[in-house]
Amino acid sequence: MTHHNGNPFGQVLVALVTPFQADGEVDWPAVEQLMDDLITNGADGIVVTGTTGETSTLTDPEKIRLVEVGKQVAAGRAKIITGGGSNETAHAIELYKKSEKVGADGVMIVTPYYNKPTQAGVLTHFRMIADSTDLPVIMYDIPGRAGIEIKYETILRAAKHPNIIAMKDAKGDLAEASRVMNQTDLLYFSGDDANVLPLMSIGGSGLIGVTANIAPTPYRIMVDAVNRGDLHAATEQHKLLEPLVRATMTHVPGTVATKYILHGLGRIGSPRVRLPLVGPEDHEAALIEDSVALVHGVAGVDFAEFRPDRNAAAGGALPKIAGTTR
Repeated sequence: MTHHNGNPFGQVLVALVTPFQADGEVDWPAVEQLMDDLITNGADGIVVTGTTGETSTLTDPEKIRLVEVGKQVAAGRAKIITGGGSNETAHAIELYKKSEKVGADGVMIVTPYYNKPTQAGVLTHFRMIADSTDLPVIMYDIPGRAGIEIKYETILRAAKHPNIIAMKDAKGDLAEASRVMNQTDLLYFSGDDANVLPLMSIGGSGLIGVTANIAPTPYRIMVDAVNRGDLHAATEQHKLLEPLVRATMTHVPGTVATKYILHGLGRIGSPRVRLPLVGPEDHEAALIEDSVALVHGVAGVDFAEFRPDRNAAAGGALPKIAGTTR
């Protein structure tokens, strides 16, 4: 078995959206406000520049700045982990080295998307990035977006690397997760909001959640309940979160729905996303709103104050400077 010392990340981690102004430029005051809200309401850590943070359309300087701002806002209260990476190993190494320099507490590496490497290529990608930094590494297994999975044998081999200590699992194979947790010390984080409690109930460590942008408190309550062995209290939060998770994760990409809901709650100034993402069309917005209408009893969120704005969310933005992601 591979061995490491504990969990350096925390348990309730938020996959942060990157608030934009209506013109598609980063709204830095909104970034700071959202980060502070989440940490105050129970987040142990924030993952910036992940899928939900629109890593694909952020520039490298924006990605580094998000780490810097995160460290300033957190001021030791929460960990700041940098997500994303690249499907070019060299570019990913460069990004993570710069992130480490400005104080990142960990890195989350997604499987190389689009180029479809073999498992040997996937393993080499993870190992070379992990070799290039002293930070603890979370591997991110998300075949639905990347087009490839990290196979079981590859996970076991990667887990032998001293810096690779965790998995963000969006594959949803709980049987495989159990096998891996039996044979390694890898920490498992749910990368699928609907599976947080199921994964934790078989030994998972926590979540890297999208819906937690809107409601971190119920996840804090759920995780604390699991930690003290109170399945009843944990399940209660799971049930209360279900319609909100559905609103956030099923009708349009998670980023789009999360920004739509946060804007409707008055928590960010604009629901704008960057192209090729676009805001929800009318029928999609209606589905999100129907799901939201079923939400009740979620700690820290008052949906009586929900004022969705379909016009503000329509379309997508072309930022002034293009990102560098292939």
